[in-house]
Amino acid sequence: MIRIGLTGGIGSGKSTVAAMLAGQGAVVIDADQIARDIVEPGEPALARLVAEFGPRILTEEGALDRQELAALAFSSPEGTQRLNAIMHPLIREEAARRLAAVPGDRVVVYDMPLLVEIGQRDLVDVIVVVDVPEEVQVERAVHQRGLQEQDVRRRMQAQASRQERLSMADVVVDNSGSLASTRDQVEAAWRRLVREAP
Repeated sequence: MIRIGLTGGIGSGKSTVAAMLAGQGAVVIDADQIARDIVEPGEPALARLVAEFGPRILTEEGALDRQELAALAFSSPEGTQRLNAIMHPLIREEAARRLAAVPGDRVVVYDMPLLVEIGQRDLVDVIVVVDVPEEVQVERAVHQRGLQEQDVRRRMQAQASRQERLSMADVVVDNSGSLASTRDQVEAAWRRLVREAP
């Protein structure tokens, strides 16, 4: 099994590259989906979040009110650290479980935005970084995802810098050009990592 860690900053187009890798035959494990799954009602993470941030983060139906949690957790660095202390170990544990469940003859892609930031390098064999200039990140996140520019820039400040991500990369996919250019790079990376692997 080859385990590919896929990462990139907000607005970099990481999801597009993940879909292209899935099209090549990879099994994609999405850390953002894991984060959503582990806070479903009845899951231990939800109880821990309520214990930490209070019952106001729950809807009337007992589900997580994501906006309320975000307002509390991201209002200060301390709040963000409290959230991360609960979520990151649980995401890592579930990701490791899902990675281990993939059949040994498959290529698995661990799609993890914070792969560099929270030290999950040991879960994967190679790191693929989806890279675009920072101003392109801002423009895409604002125009394609409808986020506020100041919110995008605040999130970027909380993530690893572009240079930090690139320094960890085994493969870089430059996603600042056309979709065809990105696809060509993804296919070349697939050939290099999978078809030519020993």
